[in-house]
Amino acid sequence: MGTSNSSLKEPQTKTQIFILSGQSNMAGRGGVKHKHWDGAVPPECRPDPSILRLNAHLHWEPAREPLHADIDSKKTCGVGPGMSFANAVKERVGVVGLVPCAVGGTAIKEWARGKHLYENMVRRARSAAESGDGGEIKALLWYQGESDTSSQADAESYKTNMERLIRDVRTDLHSPSLPIIQVAIGSGDDKYMEAVREAQKSIDLPSVVCVDAKGLALGEDNLHLTTEAQVRLGRILADAYFNHFTPNQPIYSAPLL
Repeated sequence: MGTSNSSLKEPQTKTQIFILSGQSNMAGRGGVKHKHWDGAVPPECRPDPSILRLNAHLHWEPAREPLHADIDSKKTCGVGPGMSFANAVKERVGVVGLVPCAVGGTAIKEWARGKHLYENMVRRARSAAESGDGGEIKALLWYQGESDTSSQADAESYKTNMERLIRDVRTDLHSPSLPIIQVAIGSGDDKYMEAVREAQKSIDLPSVVCVDAKGLALGEDNLHLTTEAQVRLGRILADAYFNHFTPNQPIYSAPLL
């Protein structure tokens, strides 16, 4: 009988659930040009039997790009960070259950408790945890803020709104220390982009980690990450998860804020 690799965590019996939320760069626009997705799926984003997604009808199904096609359904979706992340963590966590919730063009105030986007995210997360043999919600991956860079008022209220969202979602999912990995935006309106980035980086709540999208390649619209950048971001998110929320050593080295 062979011995297991001590650097790998024993796979969990329950589905390990990760919520993917925010706006278009989480939903994924990699490979999208002129409202058409080129269909290119990098090896790091290919389907795997151990990676599932919760579809719009609250049923688990094999995950594949584009993850948000039936969630961010009014826009053309392409490659986001979710599949790259899932492929990076699956060897350590076992079955990965992705819960896509991101919707393009949405501001932080649209994600307040009581609003449709927030309530739908919580509903989907609860359904994911209760369906099948049950699952464990491991983290919320959040990439949003570009829509808050055009207004000084929006930028100045970002930190308060994001901290409220974190507290509310932890309360509503009965997970007071739910890990939150947020992405500091790397694009948006230059007028207040840095103000939003500073708000994101200054959030100081327990079990909240921020990684940085600044410097990752953008497409021709200078707003959305390219497919290659999304692959990289998925690995950065995986590194952050292992670095901060599991006892094992990270498999990727990526700078954190």
